[in-house]
Amino acid sequence: MSGETMIEAAPAKINLALHVTGQRADGYHLLDSIVAFAGHGDRLTFSAAERDSFNLGGRFGPLLSAEAEGKDGNLVLKARDLLREALAAEGQSAGPVAIMLEKNLPVASGIGGGSADAAATLRGLLRLWGGTLSSDVLSTTGLKLGADVPMCLESRPLRARGIGEQIDRLDTMPRFALVLANPLKAVSTPEIFRRLTHKDHPPIGTLPRSAEPAEWLAFLSGLRNDLEPPARALLPEIAEISGQLHDVGARLVRMSGSGATCFGIFDDVEAAGAAAGELARRRPDWYVQASETQGG
Repeated sequence: MSGETMIEAAPAKINLALHVTGQRADGYHLLDSIVAFAGHGDRLTFSAAERDSFNLGGRFGPLLSAEAEGKDGNLVLKARDLLREALAAEGQSAGPVAIMLEKNLPVASGIGGGSADAAATLRGLLRLWGGTLSSDVLSTTGLKLGADVPMCLESRPLRARGIGEQIDRLDTMPRFALVLANPLKAVSTPEIFRRLTHKDHPPIGTLPRSAEPAEWLAFLSGLRNDLEPPARALLPEIAEISGQLHDVGARLVRMSGSGATCFGIFDDVEAAGAAAGELARRRPDWYVQASETQGG
């Protein structure tokens, strides 16, 4: 295995809609969400090595811990260790590995960066180690790392329910050209959930059966993100980002996840690229990225 290297993408996870439909006795909120994955994100490199090592790079790498332990311990290392345990339980070996995380996505920004990194680690190390796990064991391992990790393991259009573990693929969802924008200010996910006034919203209704972008856009426009009002109350810049995305021509604007990243959907990749350029010119202090979601 010496010299073997695996590269795994960790695409940004976009909540095109997110309805909060209830709360379990253990405190976890029940969600109904339409999720897509962007063509941009973080990137991980895995190489067989004589001993374990972990390095951070990319624009936002300096903001992350390079340790596995603690409240802010890196999910990449936690994923490595949990996968080793799962493979060992089935009599499979998992040798030392050198991991490099290129962190291109803002931290704690509502687009699943940490979860995407953890999922990419599970996928990449399974390939490097030649391991085999059932989909149930892999999903359970992912869920131990966070409610979003099973979705990020899929990294394709999906509908997620429960706490995020009930996943249905959306094979008819078209691609969407979009712009992601974030003010590079974090919002507290627990605080946003604490500020929710209603936690029993109706679920998302019947999804479009066709792959027509116009039909999907009309459908998505009738939905919402129930976390956006409390997030806007905590961070006024979210309203400013939303207004700016509308101003540069977005057809639909919404916050993703618990924020503060917002997305704007555009007619095509050229329009999205032009809008991102204008937005970056206006607000060079923001994270701005034109991208395109992966289709079903």
